[in-house]
Amino acid sequence: MQPAMHLKTAILPGGKIELNNLKVPVGEWVDIFIVFPHFPTTKRRSVLDILAEAPGQRQFKTAEAVDAHIKEERNSWER
Repeated sequence: MQPAMHLKTAILPGGKIELNNLKVPVGEWVDIFIVFPHFPTTKRRSVLDILAEAPGQRQFKTAEAVDAHIKEERNSWER
């Protein structure tokens, strides 16, 4: 059986990993396995679904409702 070592380390800036105090001769080749942490998978949601849950929600449901509101506002300026 080959000797093995289990280390935990953080990813450094630039995606680098630093290993210190290994009892391996300089220049020796080693195999490195990276096991990523488990991240729960989330279902992708559409932008409209996210906006529907936002506080205040969307004031207008259609482009026609926006146009009607703008027309009403412009008409109120002329009164």
